[in-house]
Amino acid sequence: MRVQAERTGPRHLRNSANGFSLIELLIVVAIILIIAAIAIPNFIRAKIAANEAAAVAACKKIMTAEVVYASTYGQGYSQTLAQLGPPGGGGTPDMNKAALLDEVLTSGTKHGYIFTYAPIDTDGNGLPESFTINADPIIPGSSGDRHFYMDQSGVVRQKANAAAGPGDPPIG
Repeated sequence: MRVQAERTGPRHLRNSANGFSLIELLIVVAIILIIAAIAIPNFIRAKIAANEAAAVAACKKIMTAEVVYASTYGQGYSQTLAQLGPPGGGGTPDMNKAALLDEVLTSGTKHGYIFTYAPIDTDGNGLPESFTINADPIIPGSSGDRHFYMDQSGVVRQKANAAAGPGDPPIG
C-alpha cells in the first residue's frame, strides 16, 4: 500500500512557490545588463592595451632578428620581413629564410596591428644599412589606439592619430 505525502495549504499558495515572478526575472536581467555595461568597456580597453604592448614587443623582436640577420649573413639588414621567417618544409635556414621570426609576424599582421618594414640602402651598394618598422592598428580605436615607429636605433616611437615617424616621442 502506498502512502502519499500529505499536501498542506491552499492550492494557489503551492503553485506560486514553484517559480519566479516576471518582476523578479526583469530585476535579474536589469542587474546583468548593468554589470555588462560596466565590464565591456573595461574589457575593450584591456584588449587595446594588450595589443599595443604586443605590437611594441613585436617591433623589438624584429629589431633583434635584424641584428642577428646582419651579423650572421654579413649582407646588411634583410630586404623583407619574409626573409626573417622560417624556411618552408622544414628546410635549413639561410639568408632567404633565416628562421628568426614566426610566419605570422613575417606576414606583416599580428595582434591587431599591421607591420610595415622598409629597408634603406643609404650608400647605393644594394645592401640595406638601415631600416624602419611601422606598426599601425588594423582598426584604430578597436585593435589599438597608438601607432608605433622603430628604426635600427632600437627606439620605439609613438603617435596617437597617425603613422608614427622618427620625430615622434619615444614610448615611456
